[in-house]
Amino acid sequence: MGIRFDGKNRTFHLQGKDTSYVMEIVRDGYLLHLYWGRKINEYHHSNKIQLLDRGFSGNPYKDDRTFSLDTLPQEYPQYGNTDYRKPAYQVQLENGSTITDLRYCSHTIVKGKPSLKGLPATYVQNENDAETLEIVMVDQLTGLEVILSYTVFEQFNVITRNVRFSNKGSDTLRLLRALSLCIDFRDADFEFLHLYGAHNNEGQLERKPLRRGIQSIESTRGASSHQYNPFMALVRKGTNETTGEVYAFNFVYSGNFLAQAEVDQFKNTRVTMGINPFDFNWKLEPGEEFQTPEVVMVYSADGLGDMSRTFHNLYRTCLLRGKWKERERPILVNNWEATYFDFNSEKILDIAKAAKELGIELFVLDDGWFGKRNNDKTSLGDWFVDREKLPEGLDHLAENVKELGLEFGLWFEPEMISVDSELYRSHPDWCLHVPNRPRSESRNQLVLDLSRKDVCEEIINRVSHILKTVPVSYVKWDMNRHMTEVGSASLPADRQRETAHRYMLGLYRVMDTITSAFPDVLFESCSGGGGRFDPGILYYMPQTWTSDNTDAVSRLKIQYGTSMVYPIVTMGAHVSAVPNHQVNRITSLDMRGAVAMSGNLGYELDLTKLSAIEQEIVKQQVARYKEIRNLIQFGDFYRLLSPFEGNETAWVFANQDQTEVMAFYFSVLAEPASPLKYLKLMGVDVKKKYQLIGTDHVYGGDELAYVGLSIPAELNGDFQSYIWHFREI
Repeated sequence: MGIRFDGKNRTFHLQGKDTSYVMEIVRDGYLLHLYWGRKINEYHHSNKIQLLDRGFSGNPYKDDRTFSLDTLPQEYPQYGNTDYRKPAYQVQLENGSTITDLRYCSHTIVKGKPSLKGLPATYVQNENDAETLEIVMVDQLTGLEVILSYTVFEQFNVITRNVRFSNKGSDTLRLLRALSLCIDFRDADFEFLHLYGAHNNEGQLERKPLRRGIQSIESTRGASSHQYNPFMALVRKGTNETTGEVYAFNFVYSGNFLAQAEVDQFKNTRVTMGINPFDFNWKLEPGEEFQTPEVVMVYSADGLGDMSRTFHNLYRTCLLRGKWKERERPILVNNWEATYFDFNSEKILDIAKAAKELGIELFVLDDGWFGKRNNDKTSLGDWFVDREKLPEGLDHLAENVKELGLEFGLWFEPEMISVDSELYRSHPDWCLHVPNRPRSESRNQLVLDLSRKDVCEEIINRVSHILKTVPVSYVKWDMNRHMTEVGSASLPADRQRETAHRYMLGLYRVMDTITSAFPDVLFESCSGGGGRFDPGILYYMPQTWTSDNTDAVSRLKIQYGTSMVYPIVTMGAHVSAVPNHQVNRITSLDMRGAVAMSGNLGYELDLTKLSAIEQEIVKQQVARYKEIRNLIQFGDFYRLLSPFEGNETAWVFANQDQTEVMAFYFSVLAEPASPLKYLKLMGVDVKKKYQLIGTDHVYGGDELAYVGLSIPAELNGDFQSYIWHFREI
């Protein structure tokens, strides 16, 4: 690992675990991209840039028609001085013009990885685990200084990038576009892979050939969104789980984003990612700075599986924080689908008692415990207990649950406010809104204005009061509405388009303050499920409710797709009742359990209504998960069969030294006259021998990998699942 600067050739060579990244300074300060891919020992310009006279590609030097920014692979390009592609940034001057010209000024190389002020980012425990390059680019006319930051990691094929704007001039500047990353590839032979979806249908995988022009995913919803996750990858044609090149990008941010690939007239591909320029404008006074969020770049020469495991291992070790970073997650029961708003202390304790008998470890009280919250039309913001439902108080209920031998968890939606609430009646200007316009009461609620310090302090105080006075060990932090009428009563007219980003900065401050003050509490984020499943939130809250859709068949795709980027330990997965409340499907309890055991296992149903047979099945699931959860939550994950490609799904969990391996197989619909099938495992060591737990059968790792396992022919009917558990002998 290391970062080298060749002063003679003016090249930067960044080396990670098995990857290299090369840049060059040309002419009088243009910074060009030369290579990103497999690690090389030294770079000698074997792929040197060839200059041609291209018609209608402008020339910054009138005496050289072969040099055009329109044809060159740049690191952080601008628009307006001969590059006609989409730029990485754009700045408006006081005279109204938007032309700037960044040139290399200086650079520094430091050990470790600096943190980003006010923003989540990956980190290292030891400064020898990473090295960071900061390149200072300057626009001489305005005094704008732009610092491009690159970090390489010793143990990962990862490069992280971010950008800091500093106004060193005497005039006010306006950032119209401030992306965190640009990288120009000198070909377009890729496929574009990303995750799309909707509420109850997150993590859907789409992969299509890259075409000429622009293809992009984005959010303008004030959140990273269910619709598009802030992840994209360019994959070489023919790439699968085990072979082929992948260039992947994930944005460490929870708000509006843009991820884009532009193929130009010469089949070059420009990838950009960052805060969505739509409705964004940031006033940068002299002496002020603006920090962009981080982009994580992963290179894999060994297919999508290696890409995913790189993300997983990086995030588990260098993104998640706190006491729960490496702690096994408890098996919980949540009362939401059991009771919705209709409950009292007696009903809650009945469910908790049943949970204890089944071996469940944590009871979570969901929505409806506060204010006058008997439906979703009231009381958000009034974070005090509803004494009609819980006459002896929340603390008394929590103590009773704990006396049963369970931990107690609680649901909040701190970022929202109901019009019918004491908080709104006291502070009607505390929500996002614009003057003289109606306030869209989506889901009967409005969004609190977290760009305001006083609003942030109120949230911190109200949530902290509950956590100080009630023995809570788990918090489900929900956010069930996207932004509309995005404006702030506390900002002047010329800063209104800063509101959405200032909201995110406020949210991160609130989350950082609360999670730091209560380090023993396990925080799970939620936004109607996976509407804010991103690395920005995971920095503060180490797991996310993957989807409000708990149907086992739907969850195969949701969890498979989400695993492209995010570790299994970050995914909440519950067994719910049938017919399923989202899609009305009836699946077996065995399959529901196997799917949920492929994440952080929980239950979301009325345990008091289970039959004796169902109780025994749940008890066995809970006991089995306790034995395997370290493997599931912290092991390596391998995808075998994709639910996006057929009727079957399969995946494998293996520990780091491959001494313990579990394979899960799922079949959705029964097929007549179906062939006998075999499942070839990944994650096994071909030199080891493994015993199938519960039997005396022993197999070589090579046999499991190359010959495969027979899928039991007795798996008849719809919605079948099967689990194999192996240990080395």
